[in-house]
Amino acid sequence: MSIAGQTGYVRRTALAIVATAGLLGTVLVPGVAEAHGHHKPKIEDLQLLAINDLHGNLEPPAGSSGTIKEVDPTTGQVVSTPAGGVEYLATALRQAREGHRNTVTVAAGDIVGASPLLSGLFHDEPTIEAMNKLHLDVTSVGNHEFDEGAKELLRLQNGGCHPVDGCYVEGRKFKGAEFEYLAANVTSEKTGRPILDPYWVKNVNGVKVGFIGATLEGTPNIVTAEGVKGLKFANEVTTINKYAAELKRKGVKSIVALIHEGGYPASSTYNYDCGPAGEGISGPIVDIAKKLDPAVGAIVTGHTHNAYACSIPDPEGNLRSVTSAASFGRLYTEINLKLDKRTGAIVRPSVTAANHVVRRTVDKAPDMSELIAYYSKLAAPIANRPLGYIGADINGRGSTAFEKPLGDVIADAQLAGLSAAEKGGAQIAFMNPGGIRSDLVYKASGAEGDGVVTYGEAFTVQPFTNMMQVKTLTGAQLIQLLQQQVSGGNEAAPKILQSSAGFTYTLDLNKTGAARIVVDSIKLNGVAIDPAASYRVAANEFLAGGGDGFPAFAAGTDKLVGVSDLDLFAAYLGANSKAGSPLVVPAQDRIKVIGVGEDMD
Repeated sequence: MSIAGQTGYVRRTALAIVATAGLLGTVLVPGVAEAHGHHKPKIEDLQLLAINDLHGNLEPPAGSSGTIKEVDPTTGQVVSTPAGGVEYLATALRQAREGHRNTVTVAAGDIVGASPLLSGLFHDEPTIEAMNKLHLDVTSVGNHEFDEGAKELLRLQNGGCHPVDGCYVEGRKFKGAEFEYLAANVTSEKTGRPILDPYWVKNVNGVKVGFIGATLEGTPNIVTAEGVKGLKFANEVTTINKYAAELKRKGVKSIVALIHEGGYPASSTYNYDCGPAGEGISGPIVDIAKKLDPAVGAIVTGHTHNAYACSIPDPEGNLRSVTSAASFGRLYTEINLKLDKRTGAIVRPSVTAANHVVRRTVDKAPDMSELIAYYSKLAAPIANRPLGYIGADINGRGSTAFEKPLGDVIADAQLAGLSAAEKGGAQIAFMNPGGIRSDLVYKASGAEGDGVVTYGEAFTVQPFTNMMQVKTLTGAQLIQLLQQQVSGGNEAAPKILQSSAGFTYTLDLNKTGAARIVVDSIKLNGVAIDPAASYRVAANEFLAGGGDGFPAFAAGTDKLVGVSDLDLFAAYLGANSKAGSPLVVPAQDRIKVIGVGEDMD
């Protein structure tokens, strides 16, 4: 991280935001004033192209995961447009770079992890290779970069064959990422130092631009304990401000933050206008953005899988760009900056930021098609194996209801596989909604035929291969568990567990916090839960360990470890569906919802 050249610090002043005519979702952000107001700056233009939360989706995502909501300019109606696929993303980014002398491609984490089989089967090496071809320059780590632990993350950065599975083709060694992974707020417990570089500096025709990368402080709460073993995750604001000060001391006055934490815009359309001062967005990133050093000229975010291009005030009251490009490569963000070559600072006005749909109407990038074909051939014997049959789409990720049809199926599969006494004696099974990564789509995307569920499709739904656990919880702990869905760290954005058949209760959205769970309504097979009784409860190892803000799970006793969640899912599909008798869409009658807001999750 050597940094040449010195530039002066330029104070920020508040300027009125200028509306960009005719384009929703584009922000024109007030900026840094000229230091003395007497010089005509020599300007260097810089284009940033940003993505986030790709999650190894090299092929176009299936179902609702492969669409983006937008306002049709001709009708004014919200429509769902097919989007995503790295073959189209590569073409879109390459076209966007045309005519720009200075361009940097950045990301805000979760490039890998929770990936479909095409990437996940090979420990995400295909996605790293795709990002190299895409000419990604730098990314922050996200929480999913730690799914397989810090050592595996370092292997993805530096290269080398997998320590267990080895090299997948004789004579072909994985070279690692040609882009920089940044982890400013992730330190080793032993050394106290970041496990990867905290920042990266790009020389843009004589102007030094620094990129600081961080993941959310709460990463240990949403990753298995093994994945974050030996690591500490510091506060995002404190860390980024620390390194912004360090960069300024080294003469870097133009700074961009890449943060794997995000927000929740008031609309799900990608081109929603957040308002002149970011009034239309909420969530953790808003508070973070308001506290970051004003020297940070733009903030690229992720994690929530939402799309926004907003302007949020910095500590001095000046608006700056805060963006996110949804997920799965369905969008990319274009941010254009002007750099003052005399001061080294970002010139304001103006910074512009806009999200663009990765439409599947453009030509496929041949090099990406070749890469996908190469790994598809290697994966085919496993990926194309049929497991079962469905009679219609069974939505998981694409469902906006608290009780998701595919969540019911997964919970039922876990209960079926773990109910026998020798396998744990489970009476109830719970599935965390964030672990459902896709939908089961009826229409065939390959040669297997409509309604056939392949191993590859099942893996895409449940890519973590978490080992299952069965624990004993008291009725009182079960009640606490349900209350933790809508209280504590989950109150602002409830995480409603998917439950197995026979377990029912009422969720009252007219109330707040834990009171949303109607305790008297909680029943197992029609019998009210007894706080003093004991129940055997199944969940994946992440959830059973208290992940996602459910400490009541961690308090369970008499743990029995079973097979993986994917194995149970595959077995259930095979045992409960045939070509002439496919699996039907569940009735979604386990959680009764009172009040409005069923899409709060």
